[in-house]
Amino acid sequence: MAKTKSEFMLAITQLAAEKNLTREIVLEVVESALVSAFRKNSFAATQEISVKMDPDSGEVTVFAEKTVVETVTDPLHELSLDEAIKVNQHAQLDENLMVEATPKNAGRIAAQTAKQVVLQRLREAERELVFEEFSDRESEIVTGIIQRIEPRQITLDLGRTEGILPASEQVRTEHYRVGQRLKAFIVEVHRTGRGPQIIVSRTHRNLLRRLLELEVPEIHSGVVELKSIAREPGHRSKIAVAARQPGIDPVGSCVGLRGIRIQNIVNELNGERIDIMEWDPNPATFISNALSPAPVVSVTINDEEKVATVVVPDRQLSLAIGREGQNARLAARLTGFRIDIKSASVAEAEEAALIEQPPTPEEIVVEEPADLVEMDQLETAAPDEEVGSLTSEELVPEIEAEEALPVQEEEVPIQEELVAAPTPKLRFAEDILPAREPKPDKKAKKGKRNKKMAVVNDKPKVVAKPKSHRASKIFIDEEELEDLE
Repeated sequence: MAKTKSEFMLAITQLAAEKNLTREIVLEVVESALVSAFRKNSFAATQEISVKMDPDSGEVTVFAEKTVVETVTDPLHELSLDEAIKVNQHAQLDENLMVEATPKNAGRIAAQTAKQVVLQRLREAERELVFEEFSDRESEIVTGIIQRIEPRQITLDLGRTEGILPASEQVRTEHYRVGQRLKAFIVEVHRTGRGPQIIVSRTHRNLLRRLLELEVPEIHSGVVELKSIAREPGHRSKIAVAARQPGIDPVGSCVGLRGIRIQNIVNELNGERIDIMEWDPNPATFISNALSPAPVVSVTINDEEKVATVVVPDRQLSLAIGREGQNARLAARLTGFRIDIKSASVAEAEEAALIEQPPTPEEIVVEEPADLVEMDQLETAAPDEEVGSLTSEELVPEIEAEEALPVQEEEVPIQEELVAAPTPKLRFAEDILPAREPKPDKKAKKGKRNKKMAVVNDKPKVVAKPKSHRASKIFIDEEELEDLE
């Protein structure tokens, strides 16, 4: 019996080591499994029982609940008063007591009936332990090996469990393969019926933060602080750092000797560009640093609307904006300001336009001349008073002045008689050039002559075509041509 008990405890110890569980947890699981097994075989389904195991010897003891009565009619559920006093001196009638009721075949039951229950409870305990472990590690970084690649997700082997990398958390520029080892950021941990579900990410910006904490001891110890991170996964990232102690270069600490620290992070992220700049409490200086490597001429800040107007040299405008606006977009995320970038020439032109801007109609003051005021006064006077006040002698000079003005005669435009020019006659090439003879058929084979068919005595006969004789050359004397003319 001692040998059987020692083997039983050795099996429990080995099981605890395989499942990566403590010995106490395994004992609790086995006890709860034995409870269901004994209730099924030796006790009633509604009876309350419990099982205790000695951790040293492995001895199993079963306790069952019974009611104290004067006369026992059901031994499984009832107990006499004398037996109850042996268990508890203060026992009374109609009281429920937990009494030892270990069956004789406890070992066989444990080996046969409780096997599946023990394995199931151990599996549940392992899942619960894994969930507690990874729920505490949420927002941390883990290293896994790619186990399966599916269209919607990638499964990572994290050792004791599996992690899921959804398609939305994958970097588009990265190519994954089975067996590849990579680091991922734990986003969420869920409890499901099949165990804990761990969601990891390769696009989260805090993945860059955890990688910096692993590679840079100053960040891990808190001497250098990460103020802000802006990231476009697979392309480019910007990091703002600040030193908490004087005399420490925060940018140099992150870059490392000959860039060895930042290069390890770039290799882990498959060549993603990382810009590190120093954080400044002044927003204008911080925005100027965030737009690096482009130089900045001036920065105008609007704190109420969170808008910044940045002026850069004309030749550096494309560098400040970046490819498809990437540099300006990352700088806006890093600083929290909406950034408007202008070239120096455009900014100067806008300032000059504001200076030369004409005054508004409200600012223009029109001064009425004195002559107009007198004419208005004359118009408002009565007509009889106007005629009576002006004499004939005063009217004459006005008439003479009107006559003295030169009369501008209207110039009558002279209409020139246009003589219609005779329209030239069009001559076509057919009227000028002589008619050309049709070319012979090129399809006719050389060496064969065209033959005509003649009818002789009602029988067709081939008649040879007469040969054409070329005309001999005729020489004409120039004198004869002159006489003809």
